[in-house]
Formats: sequence, C-alpha cells, structure tokens
Amino acid sequence: MGRPRGFDEAEVVRAAAALFASRVYDGVSVDDLVTHLGVHRNSLYKTFGSKRGLYLAALRWYVEHEVGPLAESIRRAGDFEEASRLASTTGTGLGFLLLATAERAPVDDEAAAEVDRALNALDGALAAVTSVPHATAALLGLSLRSKAGPDRHHP
Repeated sequence: MGRPRGFDEAEVVRAAAALFASRVYDGVSVDDLVTHLGVHRNSLYKTFGSKRGLYLAALRWYVEHEVGPLAESIRRAGDFEEASRLASTTGTGLGFLLLATAERAPVDDEAAAEVDRALNALDGALAAVTSVPHATAALLGLSLRSKAGPDRHHP
C-alpha cells in the first residue's frame, strides 16, 4: 500500500490553472509548479504524468469551473454589453482561454478540444442574448484589448 497523497489534487489543479492563466505554458517550468503549488516534483509526476498532464487537468478545470459558469451568466445577460461586462468581472476572466487558444491549441489536440468546448459554450450563451456577428470573437477581442491596460482606449 502506498503512502496517502499529501496534497489536495483539486486545489493543486485550481492553483495550476491560475498559474497557467498568468503566464504562457512555456513560461511555467516544473520548478515554478513545485514552488507555486507546494507539491514535490515526484508527486506531480506521479499524479499528473507530466507538466502537460497537469496543464490539461488545469485547462479542463478552468473550462468547467470558470468558462461554464460564465457562459451561464452570459446566457442570462440582457445584451452584449452586459455579457462583456460579465466576462471582464466574473471569475478569472478569459485570459487562460486566450493563452490556450493562441499557444497550445495549435500544437496540442487535447488542448484544442478543451478550447473548442469553451468556445462552443460561449457561442451558445452569446447566441441567446445577441445577434452581434462573431460575438465570441468580439468578446475575446475585448478581453485581449483590456490586457493592454485601462488607459489604452481607442475610439
């Protein structure tokens, strides 16, 4: 019989999602994960198999626990403006989705499937409240633009 796990797997996955959302995948080393998550390297590898395994678990958690509830909130929004406000003020926002879309989805089929699941959830929610063409792309663009800083508004 092995030793009992010395960490809460769900909490580690949630914390990893926050770390991956704050940096690009390649900008997070295994040493960063060990330090930030407070889990031994061997425990990370035993539980998740690899950095990629933890990343995918974190991305799945994010889509289920952040994007899913956001999509449900958007579905109840009155219009695109309210949906946009919700996207910028609810949970961790769309940063992790943007990073995963740009960096991992083009090179990792499992990451691409999670990105697709998130985008489909947002597409369905936005279709319920607006007829704005490409509303999900517009929402992601607004989120990306907000990363440039609040003082960088363009007409």
